[in-house]
Amino acid sequence: MNYERRSASSIQGAFTVPGDKSISHRALLFSSLAKGKSEIKGLSTGADVKSTMSCLRQLGVKIEESGGAFKVYGEGKWAFSKPGSMIDSGNSGTTMRLLTGILAGQKFESAITGDETLRKRPMQRIVGPLSEMGARIVGSDNMTAPLRIFPVERLRGIRYELPLPSAQVKSSILLAGMFAEGETIVIEPVESRDHTERMLRLRKTSGPSGLETRIASDYEVMPAEYDVAGDISSAAFFLAAGAILPNSSVTARGITLNPTRTGFLDILESMGAKVKIENVREAAGEPLGDVTVSHSDLKGVEIGGEMIPRLIDEIPVIGILAAFAKGETIVRDAHDLRRKESDRIVAVVDNLDAMGGEVQELDDGFVVNGTGHLVGAEIDTYKDHRIAMAFAVAGLAAEGVTTIKNAEWAQISFPEFYDILEGLIVRDRKTSVAK
Repeated sequence: MNYERRSASSIQGAFTVPGDKSISHRALLFSSLAKGKSEIKGLSTGADVKSTMSCLRQLGVKIEESGGAFKVYGEGKWAFSKPGSMIDSGNSGTTMRLLTGILAGQKFESAITGDETLRKRPMQRIVGPLSEMGARIVGSDNMTAPLRIFPVERLRGIRYELPLPSAQVKSSILLAGMFAEGETIVIEPVESRDHTERMLRLRKTSGPSGLETRIASDYEVMPAEYDVAGDISSAAFFLAAGAILPNSSVTARGITLNPTRTGFLDILESMGAKVKIENVREAAGEPLGDVTVSHSDLKGVEIGGEMIPRLIDEIPVIGILAAFAKGETIVRDAHDLRRKESDRIVAVVDNLDAMGGEVQELDDGFVVNGTGHLVGAEIDTYKDHRIAMAFAVAGLAAEGVTTIKNAEWAQISFPEFYDILEGLIVRDRKTSVAK
C-alpha cells in the first residue's frame, strides 16, 4: 500500500491512541508467568503485540478475548509447554529479547525466530549476559536469530553492568533471574524505560556504578489487572504535527506519562512548542494523562546523553520537527538507532534529503538545519513503522505530494494511524489518497 498526502492547512481535535506497546508486551508476558487469571484492558492493537500473544499460545498459555479485554490464565513460571515448532516473534524485537530470557530458564529445548528484518537485528546483547548466567543459546555466526535455546540444570544469578542503556536487555536478564539460583542484579549507567520494574515492583537502589535493579530466584509473579495507558510513542506523531502546522491544536487522551518515556514532551517544550498536561492519574502503577500541543514557532535544540533513552522511539519524528525549527538541531549518542527495525539514522537522513531538507549524518545521530520548508517526495519506509509514520507527518507540511511507499508497515505498532491522522485534518489543499 502507498499513502499519498498533500499539505494540510492545520489539524485540530482530540484523539485516543492504542495501549502502550511496551506495557502491552509486558502485561502479556508477566500474566503468563503468574499462577492464576490476569485481565488486560487497553492492549495495543499492533502486530508486534499480537506476535507476543501468538508466541505465548505456542508455549501453552491460554489467552481469551472478551469485550475488548484479554484474560490470561497463567499456571506459574515453570508451567510452559514445549512448543511443537519454532516460535515466531514476527517483527518484534521486544518479544524475542524478553521471551528469550524466560526460555533460557525452562527445562525444554526451544527455538525462536522472526521475520526477515528481525533476523538481521543483533541478539548478542542478550545472549552475552544470559550465557554468563549459564544459558546455552546458539544463533547465527553474527548471533542473530533464529536462536536455539537448550535446557540447563539451573541458571545462576549474576551482577551485570549494561554497557548501553536498554530496557529490552535489562528486562531479558531480570526475567531470566526468576529462574536462576541466588540474586540477579542489573546495573544501568543511565536509566532506561522502567515498565518491567514498576509492573513487577522490583527493588531498585542507587549504587556506585548506577541504578541497580534486583530480582531473586524465589520471585513469583502475581496475577493482576492491567489497564494499559495510551502509547506516548504513537501519540508523538500527531503532537509533532500539532506543533508544526499553523493554527493547530491536538489533544492526546490518556497517554502514559512515565518519566522514563516523556523526553519527547520535554524536547517539544525546549523547542518552543506549547504543551499542556491535564487530568493526571494512575493505572496499573503507571502515570497517565491528557496532553495538548499547539502550534508555535520552533527553535533548534541539541539532544544527547541521558535524554536519549527517554525518547529513542521518537527521534525519527523529532527529525521532522527539526526541519521546521529555526536553527540547527543536533542529535547525538543515539547509536542504538542503527540497530532498530531499520538503520533509523540512515532512514531519517536519506528521506529528509529527498524532501529537500538540510541534513547531515553523524555516526551516532544527525544534524538538521531547519529551513521551514520541505517538498513532497517518494519516501522509502525501510520496512520500518516509525519511518512510515514520521514522514506521513512530514507530508502534512511539505509542498506538493508526498508518497509513503509500503505504508502498511505502520500496522506493526499502530494500525489506526492513518485513520486518526485523516480525522484530525481540518482542510487539505487537495484530497489525499491511500491506495
